[in-house]
Amino acid sequence: MTQEANFAPESGAPGETGAIESAGLAPLEALVRVAAKASAHIPVQLTPLAGGVSSDIYRADCGSLTCAVKRALPKLKVAADWRAPVERNRWEVDWMRVAGGVVPGAVPEILGEDRAAGAFAMAYLPPERFPVWKGLLASGAVDLATAARVGEVLGRIHAATADRPDIAARFATDSIFHAIRLEPYLEATARVHADLADALTGLSRTTAATRRVLVHGDFSPKNLLVGPQGPVVLDAECAWFGDPAFDLAFVLNHLLLKGAWHPAWRERYLDAFRVLVNAYCVHVHWESWPVLEGRVAALLPGLMLARVDGKSPVEYLTDAGDREAVRGFARAHVAMPVHTLAELAADWLAAPVAGPA
Repeated sequence: MTQEANFAPESGAPGETGAIESAGLAPLEALVRVAAKASAHIPVQLTPLAGGVSSDIYRADCGSLTCAVKRALPKLKVAADWRAPVERNRWEVDWMRVAGGVVPGAVPEILGEDRAAGAFAMAYLPPERFPVWKGLLASGAVDLATAARVGEVLGRIHAATADRPDIAARFATDSIFHAIRLEPYLEATARVHADLADALTGLSRTTAATRRVLVHGDFSPKNLLVGPQGPVVLDAECAWFGDPAFDLAFVLNHLLLKGAWHPAWRERYLDAFRVLVNAYCVHVHWESWPVLEGRVAALLPGLMLARVDGKSPVEYLTDAGDREAVRGFARAHVAMPVHTLAELAADWLAAPVAGPA
């Protein structure tokens, strides 16, 4: 949700980074000095990093320490009026701590936190060693072992947190999840597609009412780095104790959408889709897999439609024909959901998709 996850320097000047500048950089510099165990006279160099819509993020250099420092924005950098509570930052840190305890190495190390400033510092992961999965997929590098490890990491985190009252109490972030996920995706899309409003708002209600595991909420290829030891997950601002179907549908949605962007590689993306699902589902013990799969298969087309007509459309579907192809497929499957992900994948493979390879 915040950045393209590769921590690449932004092309603009530091003064162009928006709300974080008006709030001042002093709290961030202080946070970095604490993380670096540096005295007040040691300079901190903050370099804005590219990609984010919901937070500003910097590479910070202080003495021998290089880290990334992040602070949430109250208004997201999108065309629509999309606002979200800045205190979501604290639950992002907490999600990383829980997930890192379940799958060591699957998140960056947290180096410091300033809850009053809504900021935290984490390890900087150089892009040459930790490429973004989204970039690899976009280039046609669809490695099935990576897809399997992504599914495994998600499944392990969900399984370890399932039906735990302590985690439920710690991540009772229903209002934040509604503000930054259910409303801008499903409910905003329902206002565009009035004939599907009941179905889309029903998906939102079902998701909101299902509380089983610790949900990341933005489990997307842009927030997954492919590290030497496996996937590294970033950007857990949407952390919530809720419906595991959301995370699985969210990441699978991107594997389908990439097939609209690059139709020649659609079968490769679907292979990754199947491998990811298979690696995930072996960890499901808190409920019947067919029940959970049914929710994922119903929700996924709603999220597909949201990525062309909601508040956060995917930036890579620039061709009107591609968007219309996705819209038509998603609308049909929102109106008449299938029950399994295999059915959905088969329908997508058979669907006509416009656009160049």
